[in-house]
Amino acid sequence: MPLVIPMQHLGSADLAAVGGKALNLGVLADAGFAVPIGFCITTAAYAAVVADRLEPLLARLEEEGPDTADLAAEARALVAAAPVPAAVRAAVLDAYTGLGSTAAVAVRSSATAEDLATASFAGQQDTYLNVVGPEQLLTAVRRCWASLWTDRAVSYRQQAGIGQRGVALAVVVQEMVDAVAAGVLFTANPVTSSRAQCVLEASPGLGEAVVSGAVVPDRFVVETSSGRITERAVGERRVVVRPRPGGGTEQVGTEQVGTVQVGAERVGPERVGTEPAQRACLSDIQVGQLVRLGARVAAHYGRPQDLEWALAGDGRFWLTQARPITTLYPLVDPSAAAGGGDRVFLNASLAQGLTRPLTPMGLAALRLVSASVAAVAGHPVARPRDGARALHVAAGRVFLDLTPAVRNRLGRRVVLAAFGVMEARSASVLRGLLQEQSFAVDPRPPVHAVAAVGRVALRLGLPRRVLTAALSPRAAYAAIAREQRRLEASLVLPQDATPGQRLDLVEARLGGGLFLMAPRVMANAVAGFLALELARRLLGRTADPVELQGVLRGLPHNVTTEMDLALWWLAERIRADAASSAAVTAEPVVRLAARYRAGSLPPVTQRGLAEFLATYGDRAVGEIDLGLPRWSDDPSHLLGVAKNYLAQDDPELAPPVQFASATRDAEAMVARLVGRLGRSHPVRARLVALLLGRARQLVGLRESHKFLLVRGLGRLHEHLYQVGVALAEAGAVTDPDDVFFLDLDQARRGLAGEPLQDRVAACREEYAVELRRRHIPRLLLSDGTEPEAVAAYRPERAAGSSPAALHGSPASAGTAHGPARVVLDPVGAQLRPGEILVAPSTDPGWTPLFLTAAGLVMEMGGANSHGAVVAREYGIPAVVGVPDATSRISSGQPVTVDGTIGRVTVDGAGGLVTVDGAGGLVTVEG
Repeated sequence: MPLVIPMQHLGSADLAAVGGKALNLGVLADAGFAVPIGFCITTAAYAAVVADRLEPLLARLEEEGPDTADLAAEARALVAAAPVPAAVRAAVLDAYTGLGSTAAVAVRSSATAEDLATASFAGQQDTYLNVVGPEQLLTAVRRCWASLWTDRAVSYRQQAGIGQRGVALAVVVQEMVDAVAAGVLFTANPVTSSRAQCVLEASPGLGEAVVSGAVVPDRFVVETSSGRITERAVGERRVVVRPRPGGGTEQVGTEQVGTVQVGAERVGPERVGTEPAQRACLSDIQVGQLVRLGARVAAHYGRPQDLEWALAGDGRFWLTQARPITTLYPLVDPSAAAGGGDRVFLNASLAQGLTRPLTPMGLAALRLVSASVAAVAGHPVARPRDGARALHVAAGRVFLDLTPAVRNRLGRRVVLAAFGVMEARSASVLRGLLQEQSFAVDPRPPVHAVAAVGRVALRLGLPRRVLTAALSPRAAYAAIAREQRRLEASLVLPQDATPGQRLDLVEARLGGGLFLMAPRVMANAVAGFLALELARRLLGRTADPVELQGVLRGLPHNVTTEMDLALWWLAERIRADAASSAAVTAEPVVRLAARYRAGSLPPVTQRGLAEFLATYGDRAVGEIDLGLPRWSDDPSHLLGVAKNYLAQDDPELAPPVQFASATRDAEAMVARLVGRLGRSHPVRARLVALLLGRARQLVGLRESHKFLLVRGLGRLHEHLYQVGVALAEAGAVTDPDDVFFLDLDQARRGLAGEPLQDRVAACREEYAVELRRRHIPRLLLSDGTEPEAVAAYRPERAAGSSPAALHGSPASAGTAHGPARVVLDPVGAQLRPGEILVAPSTDPGWTPLFLTAAGLVMEMGGANSHGAVVAREYGIPAVVGVPDATSRISSGQPVTVDGTIGRVTVDGAGGLVTVDGAGGLVTVEG
């Protein structure tokens, strides 16, 4: 590897040699864009300087985890003090002399893990501007090398999952642009994620003023296709960064800097004293030039870019950096974006409480399922493995195209009603979005839609099932038991079944009857909800919503509640057995899980856990993903929850006691409502008593369809694992679990002899990247716009509330106080009795934690979402749909949850957070 590479050769260089910044500059130069000339000091020079000096520190950095500040400082000092070999010095100075012996240059770090598609590393390493002379150059280069080991860079690499040992630093040296203005250009809107807009920030002088935050820059939002400026804000430019004679930069007050003539345009700070300038530092013509330049760069790279630019005195724009905008969520359907027309997509993964990406096999399963649903609805697809036309995948999450539904009068009502109870935040955003003309309702009567829904309902026998359940809850329970027996019989194969036969079974069940069982089972709970709604109408103003909510506490026949209580009773058996209690209390869950698989746990624990898993072992956290391990595969989470339960020593707080109390409260509420009505309408009161009784007998069945679906997925997961065993034995994959990082077609090719290790490795790497993604949008438009971000960004929305206001929904009445426990992943979470659980979302795999939680705050959900329902049944105060709750609230902060009025207060170092669930408002003070 050469020590120095000229700018004109960087575009074809290796990333490992020149780093991300230099490589992108070379690509721009090769494509004909204006890039200041210069050269790159490659990572070979860095390696020659550092040699093996850092090896002992690297080992310690990998061992010591996040507490790395002292080690990073030691690494910086070692690099800064290392002698520069003569060959490196000569190569650098020879290249510099080619620019001029006293040329003013910019010296910029270019790390190998920088300006990548998944990690920008913006500002993590150092840059030095207006460096003049050989010795200043060498000093700046050494400082750049050392900046690879700043605290912030080391921490960023840890968070991005990039190993410290594998990074190196190159240095870009370029001629300085005598800039009259500079700044950044995002070729997509980084706030709303719209690819139809550019965002431009500019300030007089060098761009350092903008990227360092020294000024509030001029800001323009521009419609890319037309060049129309939709937003314009002149910044507060109290300082300008400019080159200093002899080298370096300085900040000067803007009143000291005059305007500059650029062609027919005046550019510069127009300021009197310290009053803000009234004109932007770029003309509208220049804004248009930059936007067109940015569009060309984005088209060249094939994705939106974050550009740094400088405007020279002759009116020419120079590009000084290009990198992907890594924070943008991928387009759901690129063909829809290119074809024009607005479409709206729902994140179905989030709607199921799943923030993490799905495995490739999990995605393959949902594609088959969607195709089976489409076929029943009268819209068969030619290739079921590709999924229904409405289903899309972006960043490992499943999205559904809601556009046809929301443009239909009946479909719009159904969608908004469903969102209102399952995901209130999304409902609010969607309601505002649908006011726009592009989503106008088709004025024709929805006769065809009604007829289609009716045909599907009749085909599945749903009206008959609802009526049967309403007349006889016992018949409903028997019907669900029959569905379970039928399901389990359909998933059995002989012990000697071939891998191909197992794949055939998986594909047949996913593409056939498995998920079509769900509406048949759900019809029983629908009867309960209809009874509750009819009772509400009959009660009229004699009952408020909170009282009706109280009727649904402590519901019987809820399989999730029964599961959680069964796990509690297992913990009680462990507590009563000395050997079991000692082992579960003292040993880490990883060792306990290994002992369970080896059959060496104390007999009471071994037998009790096996009995629990025989019924509930098909469940998991993120259980709709066919590719994720089931609890039977890894009971670590359950053993961790059992540890939590053993810490609960107050008998009055025991979940069975709490659940029984919730049941009594609900029955008392029914009696109170009936009695209140009976004084004036005795006949209506008897009918209300019957309806509320039916609601309590049937609404708990709402979890049954999910339980049976997951039971089916668990059995299919086992069949696929056996396919993975066969693939591993044949050498097509390395490990049996690799089968879940393939789809069904690839698994069949592997059985035919195709090696799949490279494919599995690529999928695992992509999956690991997506696991680190924190921001997951609920709704997306075809151009990438996040409607929720637009709603929050609109000035008229912010005018009536605090800038820190967030919206939530009340979910479960009651009052609780305790320390917050923020949990992003329940596996291994330690939730102590009395803590307030703060989570992004929940599914049934989370609910064992509810038994020791004093209250619940959740970023996702509505009044009838899974977490809200289970919280009500346990009598846990809850507020759901709270934006950014897991980042606004810190573990350990005292939290008071008043679910009766929907208020949560958090008092601690992060300020005072008030969550008013009744008003759906969160305010942050302090």
